[in-house]
Amino acid sequence: MIKHIVCFKLKDNSQEAKEKAKEVLLSMKGNVSLLKDIQVGVDFLKSPRSYDVILEVVLESRKALDEYQNDPYHCDVVKKYMHQVAEASIAIDYEL
Repeated sequence: MIKHIVCFKLKDNSQEAKEKAKEVLLSMKGNVSLLKDIQVGVDFLKSPRSYDVILEVVLESRKALDEYQNDPYHCDVVKKYMHQVAEASIAIDYEL
């Protein structure tokens, strides 16, 4: 199993913008069949080093991670939106 984590720093870090990003990320549930699990969190601390939104997904394998990166819904809806609203992002992928 693979865990894929991405943290996003949004251009607009208002609560409304963070909740909209969370909604878009969670929309992958049921639309991206490769996902074994998905969790999205919104930062409440708002420290200078905080990121605004975190995405955590679990996938079956490295092959599934590669396929996820090219999934049409992930690319055409989620990535497209997040690239528009994110100022920065960081990611980590590891085996469970």
